[in-house]
Amino acid sequence: MRFELTEEQQMIQQMTHDFAEKELRPIAAELDETGRFPAEVVKKLGELGLMGMAVPPEHGGSGMDHVSYAVAIEEISRGCASTGVIMSVNNSLVCDPIERFGSEEQKREFLTPLASGKLLGCFALSEPECGSDAADQRTTAVADGDHFVLNGTKNWITNGANADICVGFATVDRALKHKGIVAFVVPMKTPGVSVGKVEKKLGIKASSTTSIIFEDVRIPKSWILGKVGEGFKVALSTLDGGRIGIGAQALGIARAAFETAVQYSLERKAFGSPIARLQTIQNLIADMATELDAARLLVRRAAFLKDKGGKYTKEAAMAKLFASEMSHRVTHKAIQIHGGYGYVRDYPVERHYRDSRITEIYEGTSEIQRLVIAANVLKQFE
Repeated sequence: MRFELTEEQQMIQQMTHDFAEKELRPIAAELDETGRFPAEVVKKLGELGLMGMAVPPEHGGSGMDHVSYAVAIEEISRGCASTGVIMSVNNSLVCDPIERFGSEEQKREFLTPLASGKLLGCFALSEPECGSDAADQRTTAVADGDHFVLNGTKNWITNGANADICVGFATVDRALKHKGIVAFVVPMKTPGVSVGKVEKKLGIKASSTTSIIFEDVRIPKSWILGKVGEGFKVALSTLDGGRIGIGAQALGIARAAFETAVQYSLERKAFGSPIARLQTIQNLIADMATELDAARLLVRRAAFLKDKGGKYTKEAAMAKLFASEMSHRVTHKAIQIHGGYGYVRDYPVERHYRDSRITEIYEGTSEIQRLVIAANVLKQFE
């Protein structure tokens, strides 16, 4: 594994950094306040080739590696966490499974417009009674000739109110548990597909989170991803990659809070000098800087392993676990450094604190990450 970025990766880092500085940071507070979906920004991300970064050019993507993707998500999330997760979902949870499991017809019909940013995707796995236990699907897919008929409700769907395409999951027989799950691609305008309540959230307010309802939705069998019964495999392998994106998002949020807090410590005076000279503040800064670097190494290692084509389930879970919990700790310390000012909306650190919290929950809670890590470690000793 290289510790330094390649020239191409550095170019991606600089481009996304500049984009975030110019396009995202100036509007991030307004997006948080209003909850407005940043359609104009998402369009520009597509034009820059950032909505399908690892997808080959022949399928509408940029053909970049996953380390570049992790670098880009960090920079975009540093500018606006909501935009970071919109981009992450389209890349990791929508483009990636269609690229790996989809037919050539599906890639032409769905992947090319998604990867080029002309369409936006969402990922529908969780349900009202099925969160961490992804095998307990209640949404049904009943075969009917050359079609399946879908019925059920999905919950906590990022991009749900704005998506054009859904990668979803259902069961052909609940008695089969994980062996009965099927993955599918369905356009959101398909008859019977509707968007439910848009959730009011603690953070990442400019990315819509909704339920999706399937009522007698007829989809051709040609929209199935992979084979019937392989849907659980599609879901878990997709989440492995998604955890790299969320780890990078958490890293970007924490970095934004850290940089703001350090700058504030150099400007704010107490007892006759900048508070940055106080050992207590320096201890906080040292811990924050160390944790940020550790999280970045874990995230990039997982991305590097994905690029190598080997197994990276444990490493992705470690990256997501540590980066998300690190983000919570760092944003907490950033508020402490700001004191009372950190608690009000005039300063961005309270937004970073709120935005960081979800990274410990979606795409697998911290508790689930620990189960994944432990299971993989124990296999090495059995």
